[in-house]
Amino acid sequence: MNAIGNLLITIYEFLGTLWVLAGLAIRSRFNFSNSYWAWRMHTAFPQGKPELGQPGKYHSAYEYARWAFRIRRLR
Repeated sequence: MNAIGNLLITIYEFLGTLWVLAGLAIRSRFNFSNSYWAWRMHTAFPQGKPELGQPGKYHSAYEYARWAFRIRRLR
């Protein structure tokens, strides 16, 4: 695949990732301390919350949403 094709795929995945994050935020009514998010943190980090700092938390959320978007595309 050429450079333009890779760029388009990257942009498509980025927009899809934002779509997944927006959908999760809307479904949880922007309440990020509810039971779903507590479960999500427990399954993502079974040994307890890591001290990632704010950038690390954003990166983890982005990677999860990117994974979720890619999995949905496989259907």
